[in-house]
Amino acid sequence: MTVDREALQAGWRRTRGHLDAARARLAARPGVDLAVTVEFLEHNELGLAFDCLVDLGDDHDASLAFWQDLDGAAREMRLYGDALHKPHLTSADLCRRHLAAASEQD
Repeated sequence: MTVDREALQAGWRRTRGHLDAARARLAARPGVDLAVTVEFLEHNELGLAFDCLVDLGDDHDASLAFWQDLDGAAREMRLYGDALHKPHLTSADLCRRHLAAASEQD
């Protein structure tokens, strides 16, 4: 199987853009420590950064726009399909639940 490096890197850039947008939405809130998330992003650990942002968003009652940004990242990383094969609640599941709840409120 041949890996298309350009397509892979373009996907990483799109994912990173979604994660950066979500992070920026939390950065304005007092008491939110984004140090671990930033470290994961600096090391291109996008899945771990996603998990951290989901936890922070859950803890700090994040906005619909935040969950939409994370939804974009989850779709780029194809996390929703993977979540169907896991017996436990994943960050992708939690993101989807918050997205639905926030959408109903707006």
